[in-house]
Amino acid sequence: MSADPRPLIGEPLALDLLNTRWMREGAVQDLLTGIDGLAVWLGANALDGRFEADAPTLRHALQARDALHKAVHEAAAAPLDAVLEHGRIRATLTTEGPGEVPEFRDPAWGPAWLAARNYLELLSTAPDRIRGCAHEACILHFFDTSRNGTRRWCSMAACGNRAKASRHYARTKES
Repeated sequence: MSADPRPLIGEPLALDLLNTRWMREGAVQDLLTGIDGLAVWLGANALDGRFEADAPTLRHALQARDALHKAVHEAAAAPLDAVLEHGRIRATLTTEGPGEVPEFRDPAWGPAWLAARNYLELLSTAPDRIRGCAHEACILHFFDTSRNGTRRWCSMAACGNRAKASRHYARTKES
């Protein structure tokens, strides 16, 4: 498996799927242009042992990514609901107590469905903490886990630093 080239990883599954598209030097990059990129994304989210990196799984992941984008940016529910129709949660009793097991009509829908389901979990946890990076040239998303909920950048080292440098340059230019 190739190394993950994305600038922001480790976000909740739904946002990590959205973050398979990012900007580099003014051009949109896309991890999910083929099976190899899907394998990287599955591996980054510990899904590679459960699901195949194949054409149907890629097609469904792309559909879920588009649906998540519409849900986040347009509050459109129908595309996400269409993805969620391909799976369900079965309640179960385990040795640790009550549990839930996701089930899919077609395993190729698994990663897409899990990402869509994760978005619902984020919405029920803290919908106001689902954010897009504040940098105008960035298209990444994150779940704000800061104590006071004021995180603005996908990464302080990247976008936050660029914004601060731009403001500093503008101030010194005016002087």
